[in-house]
Amino acid sequence: MGANRPHSGPDQRLDVTFIASAPDLARCPEPDGPEIAFAGRSNAGKSSALNRLTGNRHTARVSKTPGRTQLLNFFGVAGGGRFVDLPGYGYAKAARSSQQAWQRNVNEFLSRRDALTAIVLVTDIRHPGQPYDLELLEWADASELPLLLLLSKADKLKRNAQNKALQAALKATRDMPLVQVQLFSAQSGLGKDAVIDILRAWLQPD
Repeated sequence: MGANRPHSGPDQRLDVTFIASAPDLARCPEPDGPEIAFAGRSNAGKSSALNRLTGNRHTARVSKTPGRTQLLNFFGVAGGGRFVDLPGYGYAKAARSSQQAWQRNVNEFLSRRDALTAIVLVTDIRHPGQPYDLELLEWADASELPLLLLLSKADKLKRNAQNKALQAALKATRDMPLVQVQLFSAQSGLGKDAVIDILRAWLQPD
């Protein structure tokens, strides 16, 4: 990774720069290196996770109203590669037409974006096994695309409950060789360094 490797040690973080937002695949910026998509249900903690990993609480908008992120947001990562913050899915109060449009645009991006290298699926550790989360896991496995399953908001559970949820997720994905599972808390920083190491390896493979 050489001299371009951003930050290391206890304050490790990933330096990112906002590039552009796009409503659909056709209007995405031209690919420029590997891309990692961040996906997750509305209010699962996706924006908070991105902000924690980058050390900047303004990287992704954190809203008290789920479903506010409706665009594909591209960020350049120092050292090479990009993050793509996908619209959150499953927000029940959104109009059905809006839900369908977000779903269609996300599915098209995941299926047809050639630069897509891996997915970070952010889930709320307290609500495992949500239908679309399972669908995305199965799709990534069938597509032979690496996926990191983040069990976010782990600080909301005691350690025994965290470990139980972790073991359950590992068991559920044991036949998916490209899936990794990680406990994570944007609040406490639990799992942050491990996640950053995985992301760097994906963006800057040896």
